[in-house]
Amino acid sequence: MKVEPVVLGNAFVRLEPVDEAHRDGLRAAAKDDTALFDYMPMDISGAGFDRWFDWSKAVSDGRHELVFTVIRRNDDRVVGSTRYLNIEPAHKRLEVGHTWYARDTWASAINPSCKFLLFAHAFETLVWNRVELKCDARNMRSRAAILKLGAQEEGTLRQHMILRDGYVRDTIYFSVVAKDWPAVCDDLHNRISRFI
Repeated sequence: MKVEPVVLGNAFVRLEPVDEAHRDGLRAAAKDDTALFDYMPMDISGAGFDRWFDWSKAVSDGRHELVFTVIRRNDDRVVGSTRYLNIEPAHKRLEVGHTWYARDTWASAINPSCKFLLFAHAFETLVWNRVELKCDARNMRSRAAILKLGAQEEGTLRQHMILRDGYVRDTIYFSVVAKDWPAVCDDLHNRISRFI
C-alpha cells in the first residue's frame, strides 16, 4: 500500500507533489539562505540544491515518502517544501517533516496551513492513527512551532543522526494521534482564520 500523490490546498497554500516544474522555484526559495538548513541533513541553499531536488523526486514514491512543493496562493510563488516520510501503512502512521519555508513566509499562514492540510489528509482521508514530527534538540524555533501545533513531546532519541558537519544530534520526537486531531484541528482553524 502506498500514499497516493494528491494536491492539497486552502486559501493560503497549495501543496503539489514535487515535480521537475518546481525545480527553479524551489531553488529560488532556498537560494543564499544557508541558515534555513542548519539543522537539516543537507544544505540546499547553494551547490547542494540539485542533489537534494533529485533525491527528493526519487524518494517521493508514496511508499517511503511523498514530497510536496509549497506554493503560496496569493502570488503562485514556490515558497518551500514539506513531506510525508517514514510511511508505515501496516501501523497507520507517518511522519510530517523535512519542512522548510523561505524566510519571508515565517509567522504567516503558510506553516499552520500546511500542517492543517497534511494532518487532515492523514486523519480524515487516510484514516490513520498517528502523525509523527521530529526536530534537532538544539532547534528551539522548530520545537516551539511543533508544540504550538498541539503535538505532544514524547522524548529524545540520543545520538540519533549524524549531520553533514559531523555533529551527532539528539532528536526530539512529537506526535499527534487520532484522538488529538479534533482539538488540534480546531486550534489550527483558529490560527489560520486570523490571517483572513
